[in-house]
Amino acid sequence: MKIAIDARWIFPRISGIGAYTRELLSALARLDANNDYTVFFNRADVRDRTAREAGLLDHPNFALRLLPWGVFAPLSQLALPGLLHRERFDVFHSPNYMIPLPAFPRFRAGRTRAVVTIHDVIPLLFPDHAPRSRKSRVFFLYRWLMAEIARRADMIIAVSEASRVDCLAKLHISPERADRVCAVPNGVSARFKPPLEGAAPRRHPEDRTSVRTCLYVGRADPYKNLDGLLRAFAKIHGELPFPLKLVMAGPRDDRYPEAPALARELGVADQVVWTGYLSDSELVHHYQQADLLVLPSRYEGFGLPVVEAMACGTPVVCSTAAALREIAGTAALFAEPDDISGLAQNMRNILTQPALSARLAHDGLLQAARFTWTRTATETLAVYQRAADLAGKR
Repeated sequence: MKIAIDARWIFPRISGIGAYTRELLSALARLDANNDYTVFFNRADVRDRTAREAGLLDHPNFALRLLPWGVFAPLSQLALPGLLHRERFDVFHSPNYMIPLPAFPRFRAGRTRAVVTIHDVIPLLFPDHAPRSRKSRVFFLYRWLMAEIARRADMIIAVSEASRVDCLAKLHISPERADRVCAVPNGVSARFKPPLEGAAPRRHPEDRTSVRTCLYVGRADPYKNLDGLLRAFAKIHGELPFPLKLVMAGPRDDRYPEAPALARELGVADQVVWTGYLSDSELVHHYQQADLLVLPSRYEGFGLPVVEAMACGTPVVCSTAAALREIAGTAALFAEPDDISGLAQNMRNILTQPALSARLAHDGLLQAARFTWTRTATETLAVYQRAADLAGKR
């Protein structure tokens, strides 16, 4: 097969989609020497960094192509279809929802088949998920675009079974096409690992001098439920016999100043650390140093911080939302997103019960080991083959 992968979703600052794309490319390069790949970039610096980080230069069946337009540029819609047609690609994979629509007519399948990864359909489930985001401001266009992609894609990859079910429902995919939506879970990079052998609790409860660290990793959008996290943290802060801090790891977003304001209102602003964007190595360090990770989201298509924390031997508290129970299994403590008392009690239990902390760390390592990028690449390659073998109408 001749496979084109759109890596223009990798930006100078690595995001969740960018990390997914980079790790998938790296795993495909290690796994597959038989098919020919062309990887599209629109920045030379990102191309060179990705080639180095993913080891692509060691694999002659991977060609790196620089395009003069970004993924959302009108010229991408106009020019990319012709490129795909001229070079007779069998499969085009977009690792996020955007595809060059003219290349894939609704009712007629051309030579090149479209594979699209849809990580979640949060805007369709929660229209107020991020009220100041671009998707919310042009929601009508986003809804139309997602419907068109669902009609035109030959195969859709969802990153969890929960996300697959939501794609089927919210994208109105007909029952006869349901088997073209496949759940292929993300992996976790080998860079996420415990700081020492084993998964012993970070500190003993009788140590009343060392600061304990609760960690959150993610964005500041309202659906992430930072309000609930801060209220739970404030509930346990001051009642435990040792100092406590909350590290909020993620890019600063001035569109949503509510969480810092709430921290001040609750009287815990001095105990909350806002890191801003973190490099891969900085993120691993924070996981390794934390006493627990808290992910209280109202929805996650996958919940990568959960498995990253588990792979580092860090106990996890998360909400029951969507994919999180599926991904965390029995290796985390759960609370409903609006159950502030339950969330706080779970955090308190991990911080004060060494046996529980050690058990969750141990079980988390086993759970995280289920999610490898080799598995993701193997199952994604099978989706490419299914797409290439399709015949007839879209």
